Amino acid sequence: MCSTGKEVATEILPFIRVYKDGSVERLAGSPIVPPSASDPETGVSSKDIIVSQDPPISARIYLPKHLLDQHQKHPILVYFHGGGFCFSSAFSFVETKFMNRLTCLANAVVVSIEYRLAPEHPLPICYHDCWTGLQWVVSHSNGDSNEEPWVYYTYADFDRVYIGGDSAGANIAHNILMKAGSEGLRNGVKIKGAFLTHPYFWGSKPIGSEMKDMEEREKLATYTTWHLVYPEVPGDIDNPMINPVVPGAPSLAGLGCSRLLISVAGKDLLRDRGILYYNAVKESGWQGELELVEVEDEVHAFHIDVYDSENAEKHIKRLAAFLV
Repeated sequence: MCSTGKEVATEILPFIRVYKDGSVERLAGSPIVPPSASDPETGVSSKDIIVSQDPPISARIYLPKHLLDQHQKHPILVYFHGGGFCFSSAFSFVETKFMNRLTCLANAVVVSIEYRLAPEHPLPICYHDCWTGLQWVVSHSNGDSNEEPWVYYTYADFDRVYIGGDSAGANIAHNILMKAGSEGLRNGVKIKGAFLTHPYFWGSKPIGSEMKDMEEREKLATYTTWHLVYPEVPGDIDNPMINPVVPGAPSLAGLGCSRLLISVAGKDLLRDRGILYYNAVKESGWQGELELVEVEDEVHAFHIDVYDSENAEKHIKRLAAFLV
């Protein structure tokens, strides 16, 4: 039981609590904020749009303000927010702060996808939503659509399409890259590059400095969250969607982009998984430009949660420089 008087089915503190009546209480995440015609700090313009009515998918689009008065094409980034697949939002305060700064520094068009959250919408729904969002963006590349002028070819250079994400969003980005590599995107558009920041990967067998005690290991949020958001997943915590290096997983040589940036944080529980993924890509035979960046003495998603710190500013500049 809890203070509401309802019986708890599952809770992963300090993130989320699920009750036996099916209701969900999200304990983490920052407040929702509206878009801005001109962000006071960066001058970036943003607005919210509907990507799809069925399924219900929306997005927040960011545009450097000077682009509204120019017909000059710039890179376009499709972004997937983090939050363990079960909390946070593309419309949150911290995500909006991060997106405004990244958009300004990168001088790019950015589309941040608002996908449906588990456990109400268990995985793989979020992967489908984000794939739909990316396909909607690239559908504007043929010059025949006036559906969304900010994503139209007037501003966006569809030869410079990027995707990115942090934590669970980086996991989504990886799975999107695998799908793009095998199926391709609309209008023959190619993903030029992707950045995966503090990717949420895990597995049953401990690596590096990870906890070795198997009983205690299964109590970690990295494990219990996956069970909550994808209860029917084949292979459990070793499904290739969460453990892309597990024996039998599809070859990482199939990643559908030509540039890839992996970022890890020195004090992040997921650090060793990110490095393992980087090494696996390097050894897979993937034909692309690969880079690993580690920010020592920092924690998971520091560049979003503590967006105004010196290290956050440096890291956001590094991500922006990748979008060329």
